[in-house]
Order: sequence, then structure tokens, then C-alpha cells
Amino acid sequence: MSAQAARGNWGSRIGFILAAAGSAVGLGNIWGFPMQVGKGGGAIFVVLYLFCVFVICFPILVAELALGRSSGKSPIEAFAVTKPNTPWWVVGALGVMAGVGILSFYSVIAGWTVAYIWFTATGAVAGTPEQVAGYFSAFVADGGKNLVLAFAVLGITAAIILGGVREGIERASKVMMPALLVLLVLLAIRGLTLPGASAGVAYYLKPEWSEVTNISVLNAALGQAFFSLSLGMGCMITYGSYLSKSTSVVGAAGWVAGLDTTVALLAGFIIFPAGFSIAGFDPAAGGPGLIFAVLPQLFATMPGGHLFGAAFFILLSLAAVTSTISLLEVPTAALVDKGWPRKKAIYVLTGVVLALAIPSVLSQGAVAGLSRMPGVEMDFLSLMAIVWNNWALPIGGLLIAIFVGWVWGADHAIAELSAGGVAFPGARLWAVLIKYVCPVAILFIIIMTARGMFGG
Repeated sequence: MSAQAARGNWGSRIGFILAAAGSAVGLGNIWGFPMQVGKGGGAIFVVLYLFCVFVICFPILVAELALGRSSGKSPIEAFAVTKPNTPWWVVGALGVMAGVGILSFYSVIAGWTVAYIWFTATGAVAGTPEQVAGYFSAFVADGGKNLVLAFAVLGITAAIILGGVREGIERASKVMMPALLVLLVLLAIRGLTLPGASAGVAYYLKPEWSEVTNISVLNAALGQAFFSLSLGMGCMITYGSYLSKSTSVVGAAGWVAGLDTTVALLAGFIIFPAGFSIAGFDPAAGGPGLIFAVLPQLFATMPGGHLFGAAFFILLSLAAVTSTISLLEVPTAALVDKGWPRKKAIYVLTGVVLALAIPSVLSQGAVAGLSRMPGVEMDFLSLMAIVWNNWALPIGGLLIAIFVGWVWGADHAIAELSAGGVAFPGARLWAVLIKYVCPVAILFIIIMTARGMFGG
């Protein structure tokens, strides 16, 4: 058996598109995007987000896929074989570590979404806003229960990728992604029929053009677009390494970006019409407060709200698992490229991630020292999110753009993207974007993040 056959490959173009889109689609699309829209003043954020996705982030997505397919390797080896005897492999190592680090806390949050399928279906989270919020606080403080839920999410993820690329990841993606899209459409239609939905739609779709020059809104839109497409952690390098030379990388990447963006936009048609039907709804609210407190309160008061709420949390759970698959596949592929059997790599990594998840589980009220850590004044889960999401991913993305644009060279990347006579319209424009625009834009994210954290 050849090395490539042992690693695996995609069985079809649509299988790759759904798997890669599934990697990109996650909880950030469902609660992160609406939250940023709310903080960014509504529709103007959406306009800036769409600009950032297709002008800045899409070229990096293409670059990662090209590097992966050219090398046929996971992130560490992709850099090592493309530029041997250089320290660039460290960029791949950063991506692998980011996959493990993010999965360790993401699996905890994913466990919450799974539990809330049952809680909303049975009406357990009904009551006043204070009671609903208190229910969530008490639930996440139960360390034992949440550890079991995190393990369940990791177990489901491991079981899927044990099947390999084609029989595991691709097969699951062909089921989960269509189910996710159908649920999104149905929930959006239901949201648009709620009292007060028109106010939510107006907020969502009518831009305040005066905000277009607001640097903080632009930075938030760029950051959301970058993180939404799973850039900077080597996932797309890994998925690209399973692509055949006959696949149009640029065309497939366009579908991936389009599907990811569609999910985010549809989520807005659920959150804002539903939210504006609640008196006193704050469109800038987000994260756990919105998803696990505000929305369950709404579901409990709606006709058929238990079913609507359960369907919403099924949607969230599907989105979470499509992302956990890629998060675990990145380090798994790295170990397989080092000669590990896939099964052994998955078992070991699942155990490591579960061990790393324990502090995040206990940081939501179970252990005081982890719930408010001395020196940083935040809980351990939030600290992990900042380290990996806010810092590791943009730094990785910046270095990938520099590597593909300048070290490997945009011309070599274009040759790979045009292999087999596949057309690459706009190749010269892509070269300009990956060499100049993308690095500057990501550096802007990093500087603004540092300014927000340390400079006010």
C-alpha cells in the first residue's frame, strides 16, 4: 500500500466540500456571528464581514489547500518537505497544538449543547430570566456531569475519524451537513413568523453606513471571518493533503467559503427575529448568555417552543461535532505521518484532549481557583480560548500567508493550483492578495487584539 493510500483520500469532490465546510461551520457561526453583528451595529457588520471573507480570508483558504495538496502531508510535514532543513515546520507544529488546545475546551461547550437538547425538549429551563440563567450556572458548575458530556463528544468524534478519511469523515459529513442546513432553513422560517420578527430583520439587513469607517467594527468583521473559516491551524492543509490533482482547489474553496458564510447568515435569521420578539432583548448579547439563557427563555414561551428549542440545540450540536472532527483530525494526521497507526493515534490523542479538558470543565464554578484564576482574573476555559483563538490562530495564519506568498512562492502555488490543466482565473490577483493584502490584514488583527488587551 502506498503512503498516500495509507493516509486516505476523499472519495468525491462533494465529500471534500462538505467535510471542509463542516470544519469551518461551528458554534462561532451560530452564536459568534450574531453576537458580532449585534456589537458591530447590525447590517454594516454583515457587509464588512462578506468583504473580508472573499477578499482577505478566501486567498488564505486557497493557500492552505494548495500547500496541503502539493505536499500530500499534514501541517508539520507539509512545511518540512516544502522547505526542508528550515525552521518553518514550527508553523505546522503551532497548528497541531492549536487543534489540541481548542478541542480541549470546545468539547466542553459542545457537551453543553448536547445536554440542552434534553433540557429544552423537557421544559427543564422554563421560568423567569433569572431562573433560566441560574439553571445554566448550576448546570455548568456540575463538574462530573460535564466531564461525562465532554467525553461523549470526544467519543463520537473519535468514532467518526476511526473510519478514516473516506469512510469516516466524508461519510459523516455527507449526513450531518445536509441535516444542519435543513434545520437552519426550517428554524429561520419559524423565526421569521414570530411576533416582532420584522424589527429583528430590519436591524439585521439595514446598514448604518456611518459605521463603515469604524476601525473596531472592521477589526471584528475581519477576525470573525478569519476564525470562521478555520484558518491558521492547519486544518485546511490537512484536508488539502487528501485531495486529488484533478480537483479544482479554487472552485472547491469557493464552495467551502460560500457554505460557511451561508450558515452564518442563516443563523442571523434565527437569532435576531427570535431575539427581537423578547422584550428588552440586547442584540449585542452573545456567547453562553445568549444561547443558554436568553433563547431557552424564549423557547419556553413559544407555542411548540420545546420542539423548536430542541431542534435548535440539535443544530448547535451538529455544528459543534463537524468542527471537532477536523480539530482531532489535524493532530491525528500529524501522528500518522510520523508512522503511527491511525487507531493508536486517535486513542492516545482522545485521552490527552480529555485530560486537558478537565480544567476547563472545572473552571465554570466547580473549582474556585480555576473559575477565577489569580493574575488573569478569568476562568481557565476563557483563558484557553484567548490563547488559542485570539493569538495562535492569527499568528499561524500570518505565517502561512508569508510562507506561501514569499517562501514557497506564489508562482509555485499557482502552478500547483493549475495542475492537470485546471483553470485558475484571477491567479495574478490571488498572488497580490496572498503576498501583500492578507499579511497586512492579519497583522492588523494581531495589533488590534494586543491593543484591546494591553493598551485599552
